Amino acid sequence: MIRTGVIGYGLGGMAFHAPLIHAMPELELAAIATSRADEVHARYPDVAVTGTQALIADPSIALVAISTPNDTHVPLARAALEAGKHVVIDKPFAPTPGEAAELDALAKSRGLVLSAFHNRRWDGDFLTVRDLLARGRLGEVMLAEWRWDRFRPEVTAGWKDGPQAGTGILGDLGSHLIDQVLQLFGPPEALSADVEVQREGANTLDYFEITFFYGKRRLILSADRLVPAARPRFALHGTEASFVKYGVDPQEPAMKAGGKPGDHAEEPAAYGVLTQSDGARETIPTQKGDYRHFYSGVAQAIINGTAPPVTAQDAILGLRIIELALQSAREGRRIAL
Repeated sequence: MIRTGVIGYGLGGMAFHAPLIHAMPELELAAIATSRADEVHARYPDVAVTGTQALIADPSIALVAISTPNDTHVPLARAALEAGKHVVIDKPFAPTPGEAAELDALAKSRGLVLSAFHNRRWDGDFLTVRDLLARGRLGEVMLAEWRWDRFRPEVTAGWKDGPQAGTGILGDLGSHLIDQVLQLFGPPEALSADVEVQREGANTLDYFEITFFYGKRRLILSADRLVPAARPRFALHGTEASFVKYGVDPQEPAMKAGGKPGDHAEEPAAYGVLTQSDGARETIPTQKGDYRHFYSGVAQAIINGTAPPVTAQDAILGLRIIELALQSAREGRRIAL
């Protein structure tokens, strides 16, 4: 078993990393660095609660998962790699692609596994879309929309609403949307973007829309924090059919409520609908997502030397696209990759 430590026990550490690591037969959840000792011991009475530096310095811990404010990802990852630990970093992997590349080079020089936590590759709705595309059910996709809307008009005092590096909806939800699109369609030829701070008193971006250009095909990625009635999470339109799916994968709320990974199910009412070119409609059951596949892949990378499930290069490309999207919005023009 690979002794593993988690740095941070906010939403990411509590609802994702800790329960997933605890569920993996190859991994041992050995320690969590947080000030929330009571919350940790309520769920994991045998897990040590410690400080960040002590966790990194512990010679028995081989893997460190970093789930802390975004501007701390790089220094913490660097310290863990220099201490000889394999590292998983929550998204966004780093504030800039240059800093991400430095971490990648450091990990490679030490022969260590470094991976970005793009768990949304194992969302059930995304797996369903991937399967429909693989089976050619839509024909040639000419227009696709990835959207992730929320209604959170209040500006909080937390770091996610602060002006620090790496905050804002583009690095938060945008990282996932970009990664999913790249998995299915690869890098676009060009992109254009619009970003804005819409909420009164906000200090960071809370709206974006990016268009990816692939020849005649257009892919639109968008997220907004001021949408009471969410738009479709996925809407793909091809020469043979359209597929439209509302809602978000139920794994996060299930684990946040204390459920074990895998103990979730989507209600049939939330299934997506395939509309064929002749107007016939078919309800498509959502595949069951499972974020455990991410940490299973990380464990195999450590044990067998295989590539991690999400590479640092994957994360660097996503960060580069975010950088270009901000440039496009700033300059008001389409930018080629």
